[in-house]
Amino acid sequence: MSSPAGQLPEARGARKAVRIRHYTAGRFHTDGEPFPLVDPVDGRTVGQVPEAGAATVDAAVRAAREALSGPWASYGPADRSRVLHRVADGIEARFEEFVAAECSDTGKPRELAASVDIPRGIANFRAYADLSASRSEQSWHTETPDGRGALNYTVHKPLGVVAVVAPWNLPLLLLTWKVAPALAMGNTVVAKPSELTPSTAELLAEVMDEVGLPAGVFNLVHGHGADAAGARLTGHPGVDAIAFTGESRTGRAIMHAAADQLTPVSFELGGKNAGIVFADADLEKAVAGTLRSSFTNSGQVCLCTERVYVERPVFEEFTAALAKGAESVPYGPLASAEHRDKVAGYLAKAAADGTVRAGGDSPVFGDARDGGFWVRPTVLTGLPEDHPAVREEIFGPVVHVAPFDTEEEAVALANAGPYGLAATVWTGDLSRAHRVAPRLDVGIAWVNTWNLRDLRTPFGGVKASGIGREGGHHSLDFFSEPMNVCVKI
Repeated sequence: MSSPAGQLPEARGARKAVRIRHYTAGRFHTDGEPFPLVDPVDGRTVGQVPEAGAATVDAAVRAAREALSGPWASYGPADRSRVLHRVADGIEARFEEFVAAECSDTGKPRELAASVDIPRGIANFRAYADLSASRSEQSWHTETPDGRGALNYTVHKPLGVVAVVAPWNLPLLLLTWKVAPALAMGNTVVAKPSELTPSTAELLAEVMDEVGLPAGVFNLVHGHGADAAGARLTGHPGVDAIAFTGESRTGRAIMHAAADQLTPVSFELGGKNAGIVFADADLEKAVAGTLRSSFTNSGQVCLCTERVYVERPVFEEFTAALAKGAESVPYGPLASAEHRDKVAGYLAKAAADGTVRAGGDSPVFGDARDGGFWVRPTVLTGLPEDHPAVREEIFGPVVHVAPFDTEEEAVALANAGPYGLAATVWTGDLSRAHRVAPRLDVGIAWVNTWNLRDLRTPFGGVKASGIGREGGHHSLDFFSEPMNVCVKI
């Protein structure tokens, strides 16, 4: 079936081939066997990316280790804050380059990259620059057993070399979400973006180089994950901490590798997020919010809603409006042919066992986009709760809608399953909102909104959705080691 082309990324046409580079010890290079960089809009190969071998990863970690005792060691909180602000300024100065690179790698519409991805990358550096500069040492007087006092204070020391592994759905946003606080606390970084989306990471390395960050403080290696660059980095004995966003299966593999060195980890993993719509909700706002929470970035956001439970009296009205809205919601292609095929597999099972109310297939454009990795926004109903399309993370533009009868049932349905990242609650009853939201087994619950973020608040999941919290001082705490100094008075 066709889709309104005016809302979708256009076919790209001929483009100059891209050559992605590593950045280690202050030097750009292309060591390693190249693999293709593919545009998901039309499926064409648009460049080459070097696979970081063991020698390249070793060199990056060694450079980061040496930089810890170099000029970077003399940078205090105010100095690091100024550097992070210069990095934010550098991204801002090259804003259109970053937007173009993000769109080329991910296939997302320009308006999404220009309004979310790149601005949040800038905001991440600014937020942690300000937070770290204002962070004060804690000190207090205490009594000692001999009756005399002591002065105790806390020193927040860097962990050391931090491995940052970022995913392909929000490449710059999620990379900077970890790099910024790691640098703010005086660590050095070896970053590995997804092999599918390396371009904005390379641009970030160029900005780091332009602002005069000492060599080795920020290093960038490219490559695949399992049995490749990602595994070499996260299992490296020279790495002191690992920050990772991605699927739960990969998180488990990284945790196994980290266990050998007892390396601390911060994980934001998968989700099968639920939405609850009560009959007293403003249905127009609930539908609009659910369209956004289900189909933003073609459903390729860890916070996206994949299950919606609607109180029975408004179930049909809500579902019909959601299905109608899905027909015209803006979207882009999925990240890769492999991911498109995974999503299509879930849709085939769902179509056989339930009802497809909207979408369920790939659009036909009649141009080069037919070689890309597209799936139309899809609304499903009628599947049992143990169905793979309801229980397992699809990470695509797919949402299943089911009815419920009581508040207790809604909470039980939302809490079912192995994940616990985020949820939405739509209701006109403030008491119900305060009653239901804390009962949900998630890291964040939104009431009558979705993805409204304050970067100071704790962010993360429970169960198979992650370990630890990011955001504000939670990130600064993870990326530093508190040390107590006690001085007898």
